[in-house]
Amino acid sequence: MTSGEKRLAYRLEDKLEDDYLCWYDVSIGERTQHPDFVVFHPSRGLLVLEVKDWKLDTIHSMDKQQAAILTNHGIKHVLNPLEQARQYMFAITSRLERDPKLVFPSGSLKGKPFISYGHGVVLSNINRKQFDGAQLGDVLPAHLVICQDEMTESADPEAFQKRLWDMFPFKFKMPLSLPQIDRIRWHMFPEVRISSQSDLFADTDQKTVEIPDVLRVMDLQQEQLARSLGEGHRVIHGVAGSGKTLILGYRAEHLAKLCHRPILVLCYNKTLAAKLASVMEAKGVQDKVHVVNFHAWCARQLEAYNVGKPPHNPDLNAYFEQSVERVIRAVDQKLIPTAQYDAVLIDEGHDFRPEWFKLVVQMIHPDTNSLLVLYDDAQSIYNGPKKLRFSFSSVGVQAKGRTTILKLNYRNTAEILAVARAFADDLLSPADSEEDQAPTVQPMSAGRHGPKPLLIKLPSIRDEAEFLANKLIEANRVGTPWKDMAIIYRRYGIGEQMMETLKRKGIPFQWQQDKKKSYSPAHDSVKLITMHSSKGLEFPMVGIPAIGAPSKEDDDAQEEARLLYVAMTRATQELVMTYGETSLLGEKMQKAMGVLESV
Repeated sequence: MTSGEKRLAYRLEDKLEDDYLCWYDVSIGERTQHPDFVVFHPSRGLLVLEVKDWKLDTIHSMDKQQAAILTNHGIKHVLNPLEQARQYMFAITSRLERDPKLVFPSGSLKGKPFISYGHGVVLSNINRKQFDGAQLGDVLPAHLVICQDEMTESADPEAFQKRLWDMFPFKFKMPLSLPQIDRIRWHMFPEVRISSQSDLFADTDQKTVEIPDVLRVMDLQQEQLARSLGEGHRVIHGVAGSGKTLILGYRAEHLAKLCHRPILVLCYNKTLAAKLASVMEAKGVQDKVHVVNFHAWCARQLEAYNVGKPPHNPDLNAYFEQSVERVIRAVDQKLIPTAQYDAVLIDEGHDFRPEWFKLVVQMIHPDTNSLLVLYDDAQSIYNGPKKLRFSFSSVGVQAKGRTTILKLNYRNTAEILAVARAFADDLLSPADSEEDQAPTVQPMSAGRHGPKPLLIKLPSIRDEAEFLANKLIEANRVGTPWKDMAIIYRRYGIGEQMMETLKRKGIPFQWQQDKKKSYSPAHDSVKLITMHSSKGLEFPMVGIPAIGAPSKEDDDAQEEARLLYVAMTRATQELVMTYGETSLLGEKMQKAMGVLESV
């Protein structure tokens, strides 16, 4: 910031109430357009301010379009600052005019934004007496200018605000609703949009953006986060559907442009790793950003540094644990080097063990020390009741005072989230935790609505598979692509029954258990995946068969409920669940469905 911009920022913070929003030097519309300040108030409107630190003798000449200013390199010709601010405001209003929900529907102002808007100039080194004496009012109308002596620390807040709002050529007294405010922010700043995961890195400047009926926009906390995560260690505690993975994606792309060494993205889930890797490849940053699940990364480290993998073990869990132990030991013995990456980003941090964090933190180069951990304790679906609670500082994550909590769920409709919350109420009770531990966060709906979830009781798993397959066919018939649907199941036998039914019905599908075919998120086929593998993914339509089906295993009821909560919250629009024999989870789900009467 220049000294004048800094002074104005202090005044805006000090003299305006908390319901104002102010942005400094952010791109609007085209990325090359950066107004100094955009000030927004829900009942007053939008104001663009251009700040100039010019002194009176800086200005050689000026008309209503151009200004000639004296610099150390001679005379420089620039836009009149008022014209500059006017063009920025025009860029904003032209975007708003494309949205029928933000313009007058009829009358003399038909098609014009129904919010007030204006523009002005701040002359931080020219007082009002100098302004009048130099007759600058001929090219900068006096009521559109704030002078040096009108933005002092002792300035009266009401007088300061009056100067701002005198810059409006017309005033509409129409307070905006929260959805309308979000629509305005959505149009002005493409960076705050949360679209589907498949559009994670969509270049909004290169295509026509369809305006959705219901916008999913980052709340102010997330917007701030996406713009300025800063350096060092950061932890984001976010509920399911709060956009954690999106933030990780934006962060990875941003770091790829800045870092010299590779960037490592780790998660527990192989299916999520495949999806994130495909996104990085589509964006052309796969050489810089390495996406891999944790155990595969360990295997690669053992292979790359010739440490040797453990002997073959039919018990895969034991084999994976031995691989991790070998990597930890090899790092301690300096057989595997530390500081390999400029940044490490961890999705699904809630499934990482303490010793994994200790290992991974050593992989960050001290010059950058960039770590981002995304966490949701309610989705922790591994290690069962043996799961350890630990502080981040105890495993080397130095994020105390640099943690963020995201409570708004953008993924699910209010109806889906209401049932999921009612079902998992005991899981989502806020857990007592120190600041440096992972809290359990209650999700809040962003207010998007859709069809009510279905819970259907049927005589057998075969009948359930038949019912769900017919639902998929019907959805596809009315326009839902196959790739936007998923069947999420708990056990192999259930998945096998669904696979046979989908094959018999001629429905294209990808089954995670089919080792002969690689998983492709973009392939136009129904995804048949386990509850464990669904974590981090989302689909407009989700079917969940055989809820609470009995098994031979001694399952922990709370962990089974946690798994089902994860599966339910994968659905962005439509959720269909089936069950057969009476079970505790089935009865619990029936009670949860009762909350829909009040949604």
